[in-house]
Formats: sequence, C-alpha cells, structure tokens
Amino acid sequence: MTADELKEIDELPSKYRPLGAWAYFGYSILFSIPLIGFICLIIFALDGNNINRRSYARSFFCVFILTMIIILIGVLTGVAGGGLAAILSNF
Repeated sequence: MTADELKEIDELPSKYRPLGAWAYFGYSILFSIPLIGFICLIIFALDGNNINRRSYARSFFCVFILTMIIILIGVLTGVAGGGLAAILSNF
C-alpha cells in the first residue's frame, strides 16, 4: 500500500476501518469454537462497532444455518430411508 492509502485508512472512523486478513482468520477460529464462538458470533452479528466485522459475522452465521439445514435434511432422509428399508425387509 502506498502512504496515501495508509493515511486514508487511518482517517476513517473506526466503524468503517477494514479488517486485515489475519483478523478474518482469527474470527474464523473464534467462531468455530463450539459454545463461546456461537455466542461471539451472535454478539458480533448484532454489534455496530465495525461494519466489516458485523458483515463477516452475519455471513458466517448464514453459512452455519445452511450447514445445519443440510445436516438436518441428511439425518431425516437417512432415518426415513432406514425406516423404510426396515419396513420393506419385513415383507
């Protein structure tokens, strides 16, 4: 980055400052911790201190919800498929 770009970033309010690559990496690790990460995920998704962190937390939450839906569908179809196989094996 040039000196002008760094100066421009420093002049931004803290609410609009971009996150670095290591910040995203650290937040990914934090959000992956089972209970504490989920609590932090909810807090950061609702927090307005940094727009970029809030947006990343919301996107991580959306991926989490989609993953849970896919797992639920897989479990339900597996249970239904297994139950159907057990019923059909009796005939």
